[in-house]
Amino acid sequence: MVEGWRNGFREATNSKPLFVTIYATVIIGVLVSSFYVFSAVYSPTNGSTSWLSSPPLSSNTLSLPSMHFTVVANAAGRIHKLSQENATSQSLPVALPPPPPEEEAQGKSSLGKIWVSPPKDKKMPPLEAFKLTKELFGERVKDNVIIVTFGNYAFMDFILTWVKHLTDLDLSNILVGAMDTKLLEALYWKGVPVFDMGSHMSTVDVGWGSPTFHKMGREKVILIDSVLPFGYELLMCDTDVVWLKNPLPYLARYPDADLVTVHSSFSWTLKVSGAYNIGIFHWRPTESAKKLAKEWKDILIADDKVWDQNGFNEIVRRQLGPSVDGDSGLFYAYDGNLKVGILPASIFCSGHTYFVQAMYQQLRLEPYALHTTFQYAGTEGKRHRLREGMVFFDPPEYYDAPGGFISFKPSIPKSMLLDGNHTIESHFTLANHQMKQIRSALAIASLLNRTLVMPPIWCRLDRLWFGHPGTLEGSMTRQPFICPLDHVFEVNIMLKEMPEEEFGPGIGIREYSFLDNPSLPKQVKESWLDVQLCQGCEASNITSSSGALKFPKRSNEDTFKAIFSTFNDVKVIKFSSVEDAFTGFSDKGREERFRRRVMRYVGIWCCEENKTPGHIYYDMYWDEKPGWKPVPPQTPEEDHPPL
Repeated sequence: MVEGWRNGFREATNSKPLFVTIYATVIIGVLVSSFYVFSAVYSPTNGSTSWLSSPPLSSNTLSLPSMHFTVVANAAGRIHKLSQENATSQSLPVALPPPPPEEEAQGKSSLGKIWVSPPKDKKMPPLEAFKLTKELFGERVKDNVIIVTFGNYAFMDFILTWVKHLTDLDLSNILVGAMDTKLLEALYWKGVPVFDMGSHMSTVDVGWGSPTFHKMGREKVILIDSVLPFGYELLMCDTDVVWLKNPLPYLARYPDADLVTVHSSFSWTLKVSGAYNIGIFHWRPTESAKKLAKEWKDILIADDKVWDQNGFNEIVRRQLGPSVDGDSGLFYAYDGNLKVGILPASIFCSGHTYFVQAMYQQLRLEPYALHTTFQYAGTEGKRHRLREGMVFFDPPEYYDAPGGFISFKPSIPKSMLLDGNHTIESHFTLANHQMKQIRSALAIASLLNRTLVMPPIWCRLDRLWFGHPGTLEGSMTRQPFICPLDHVFEVNIMLKEMPEEEFGPGIGIREYSFLDNPSLPKQVKESWLDVQLCQGCEASNITSSSGALKFPKRSNEDTFKAIFSTFNDVKVIKFSSVEDAFTGFSDKGREERFRRRVMRYVGIWCCEENKTPGHIYYDMYWDEKPGWKPVPPQTPEEDHPPL
């Protein structure tokens, strides 16, 4: 390992000073991390990890103790407490407050008001008025730059989040391409700058990889090819991109680039080779860029089976190199004339470098953008990850659900997190221990008709689409780590409506950071009941002087209903633990329906190396199967979710 760092420093000193700084930061982070984990193991506390009780990242300029920054921000345990005890000025991304009232809100730029609805008595202009033209784009351009995204009505909440972040950054040179008239009309009446892409797209979520999904990709390329001849610089991005910092000054560092894009890399080092991601890229209206856009468009139109990103990579990578010069960071590509720059994955983050590696935290950098790639569970998984990061714009009613909420403090022995090697067996031991508690919490939430705030989930291994040794080589993933919910649970299934007669009543969920979100309203924050489980105590609805309620372990359905029906007006009920809290539903039919529902909530871990198949199914009721072991399916007949 020492020789590896020595070689790294030798390479760094022969390149740019920036990398020397980054290498030094990584080494210091590793040393501090080791000290922190050591102190956590040997601190004079009981066997459970009380330092796991808070989510890792509170958005809204959260202050963290500087000496623990690279550790605490990722490890999560003491952030809430330490930020009060020893605050510094270190800032993290800011959560979204609700947008200002539409009749008052406006962009700060002189280019025009955003978030200001047209008068209700005004008739909407004809569709022709929203046609893509140079004049329409010219109304929004500033310093010859326009920032554009596009989508259909199914992604309207993502689009509103995209717009809200940019306007919060005082950027108003933005436009949204509407792929259906329902979205166009909705955005117009919300005061969001919009134009008609003429796509006649469906208004529903088309699903990744579907023919309609590929059509959306082609429409993006057609849009780029149409806009570049206008002579404007185009920052094109997908709707699942969140802007955390104004990117335009950073992009100005590449004044000679024809194209600046991001790399589908798990590493913090800049790479010329490998695949480029087309979710964020900045085009300048040069002849080389226009030539590339036209050829890319022609390839996709000629073959509707070509994925837009694959087509882009194929033609850009026809020629890679040489470098334009020693200082600009640009290289030649495509036809040998196109000058390309690569944005660093540490601050223009993918879903992996942001949520799994927390790379920007480890390197003490301020991220510019977050793109929800490398995630699971489809659109619902993307939305949930952004909610976990507290950067998604939700309406006020999301934060005050009917029936209220329950949450609980997970109990995890430190030995499960830290002892032994990080193996498939130790990972599943940790995951299953948490899953059993979540199963109990889901049952209590269903019984009390409340929405469950999911706990942070700790993992010892990463999840990918292919075999790997636990983490990716070259990544900065630290083990253990708080993994996104979609690493273990099928978020899309959890949020899906199921027939109640077969699966019982639906159970609402919220992200683990929900109760720390600044958007949580006052009436929820101030309506709180702490529940402490006790052994052998009597059930009572009388709280202590501190406001806590003691509640007996192994209580049945009748006891839960009798006690907690007196607290129906309380918004949040927080259990100190849910281990051995609930003995089960008294109605066996309801118990069976609940089991059918929640056994579908868990997904797979992927994947064991050199095995086909290499994935392993999580099992919500693993503890009821003697001798259960985490192994891939041994036959095709076994390759299905547990029943």
